[in-house]
Amino acid sequence: MIKPDSDRLVRIGDLFRYASTFSTEDEIVDGHRNWVAFAHDRVSEKKILLEQGINTPAPVGRQNRRPCVLVYSNPQKDLPWRDSFDVDNGHVRYFGDNKEAGKKPDSAPGNAAMLSLFEEHSGPDASARMLATPLIFLRNPQLANRPKGYREFMGFGVIRSVEMVSQRKTNNSGAFTNYVFNCVVLSMAEESETFDWAWIDARRNPKLNDDEVSLLAPKAWKEWVKSGSSSLERVKRRVASRRILKAIDQKPLKGSKESATLQAIYDFYDKKSRFECLAALVAERLLNVGGTYDRGWVTAAGGDGGKDFIGRLRAGASGFGSANLIVLGQAKCEKLNSPTGGNHIARTVARLKRGWLGVYVTTSYFSEAVQREVIEDEYPIMLVNGLQIAEVLQLFAHERGESVEQCLIWIDSQYEEMLSDRRPEELLLE
Repeated sequence: MIKPDSDRLVRIGDLFRYASTFSTEDEIVDGHRNWVAFAHDRVSEKKILLEQGINTPAPVGRQNRRPCVLVYSNPQKDLPWRDSFDVDNGHVRYFGDNKEAGKKPDSAPGNAAMLSLFEEHSGPDASARMLATPLIFLRNPQLANRPKGYREFMGFGVIRSVEMVSQRKTNNSGAFTNYVFNCVVLSMAEESETFDWAWIDARRNPKLNDDEVSLLAPKAWKEWVKSGSSSLERVKRRVASRRILKAIDQKPLKGSKESATLQAIYDFYDKKSRFECLAALVAERLLNVGGTYDRGWVTAAGGDGGKDFIGRLRAGASGFGSANLIVLGQAKCEKLNSPTGGNHIARTVARLKRGWLGVYVTTSYFSEAVQREVIEDEYPIMLVNGLQIAEVLQLFAHERGESVEQCLIWIDSQYEEMLSDRRPEELLLE
């Protein structure tokens, strides 16, 4: 049995210092492992750099075997998209690299590489999957006072599906088309939540054949090679307990674009009224997976009985056999640096009827104690913090080709039209 080298093991969340100029001989830089030294090819001495969003090391040997493809996301960079990393639930949604109007999205080099990789990952033949290239996920972490020069390991996996989307880069530029890649993060449970980089080392060693290389592959990868797409739900990463977010993970990084956006939201709703309209649209965006959420209405301040907005979530196919759930929303435009009160959450939960789902939207954040109570008591409520609001508003602004301030005015203009005092149950009859 091959024993893993502890120096080649990496866990999700591990931080590396990074700069393309770093030496391959300096294993530690500023107290962190040096990515260039860690990841470089110890046979050819070539570096694996992360200068692009999609990075494709050259294939090696007669097998033309590519060691890996690395996708890197920088949430602090001003881009017309926002990659999503939900690695605890085995999902990464990653946008491609086309940014030009009138240009075919598959002509962008990163998109072309990812589309080729998708062909490998979606093939029906196990022998072809054995030659497939793994994806490595990394992102730029949000570290206070240290925004640059770090890379965070976020696991490995395959591409499950590809979508084409339309986007807008700036307020003045035209729309363009791009690809978004839905990826599955594979489990490392059998490896005690560690990833052995020796597998990547072996994949780029031309002296090793495919059978020798596969000995070092994670068990989830071997199962996927054997069974293909039908095995993805079995082998994708799942963290059994829901993660409690610390305050720093619910608030924008100081000085970031999201921080300015959230402050603009708070200032726009200076009297804390009419915020319900924005909260309803944010909830719609977060809940609308595959067109399953229907917008209802917002209720007038003072006479809402604790129901700020109403919607409907549809489960199953349309017609007989489907199920509709009432979504009851609570919207709070609160001070950005004080956690929302647990009593507000409790009052929202108390208004939920059987089969209803609660959504609590705040410009603030949720304390660990409040999150723990929601988890332990299994409340059917979704918590939306200030960082999420800022991110969704930025998406709205990009899609409309407007500034954040212009987008807020557009949202507010819908308030009167969305007002209603109907009974929530009426949505079940429509």
